[in-house]
Amino acid sequence: MQELTSTRHNLMIDPNIHIWGWEIPVYLFLGGLVAGMMIISGYLLYKDKYKEPDSSIGLLPLFGIILLSLGMFTLFLDLEHKLYVWRMYMTFRIKSPMSWGSWILILVYPALIANLLIKPPLFLTKRFPKIMYYSSIIRGNQKIVKTISIANISLGIGLGIYTGILLSAFSARPLWNSAVLPLLFLISGLSTASALVHMISKNKHERVLFAKADNVFIGAELFIILLFIIGMLSSAQANIDAIYLILNGPYAAVFWIFVVLLGLVIPLFIQSLSVLNKISHTAVAPILVLAGGLLLRFVIVNAGQFSHWNLSSFIK
Repeated sequence: MQELTSTRHNLMIDPNIHIWGWEIPVYLFLGGLVAGMMIISGYLLYKDKYKEPDSSIGLLPLFGIILLSLGMFTLFLDLEHKLYVWRMYMTFRIKSPMSWGSWILILVYPALIANLLIKPPLFLTKRFPKIMYYSSIIRGNQKIVKTISIANISLGIGLGIYTGILLSAFSARPLWNSAVLPLLFLISGLSTASALVHMISKNKHERVLFAKADNVFIGAELFIILLFIIGMLSSAQANIDAIYLILNGPYAAVFWIFVVLLGLVIPLFIQSLSVLNKISHTAVAPILVLAGGLLLRFVIVNAGQFSHWNLSSFIK
């Protein structure tokens, strides 16, 4: 048996229980990152930033398509019955988070492609010159541009919230059974996306803007994590036992050191100095934010699988 020791209980885990591997945390991270990128690119579109020659708006939808496809591939790898995945799209169940998520993921692709056509990267236009024809048609109609921007923002919010609802709908796992989790994953996605733009943008104004935005999102994320912890500690005994897995249990070191300290607090400090022109903008803080966002999903997903409403069956 695999033993997980917390300060409250010694939890003996049945090795026959199916434990999600790396695929689901990676899928949730990439989904949240793409959601944040869609919201940011939609905002830039709405503000007509695509007219600026060095704006990152041309790269975000392309990265979004690639990263979302990679995320869906990792989800596919985790499926037990891979040959029947097409059945998800033969029906729509309004009470099923998985059904909502499946259709949101399909709708995201046209929104990203339409976004990409507004300002396609140079290497795409050289390889496919006809793209510029469609791009000029779209850019010539401000109503179409605004519609695409609103579609990206709306679907980005839906995708970001869905990554949290996917877990919170599992009421059998006390750590996941929180209404705060979808908001936490949405804000974390916005933070990681802002960090990515901060890192890759060649536009000085854009780098400063999204460094400031990321500072706001990091502050909000820290506050939401606090609300998540308080909510768990003020709930049923199973929720209290579950949250102790990350407060001072087997996942505490990763959570406090790598997620909170290295992934949130230190990047907030570094980026605060950079926007005040005390230090230069570097990739250090964005990389830490991205790594922290990934590890947050690993901690929540893995710790959640070891939480259970009937903890007495695991007490040594």
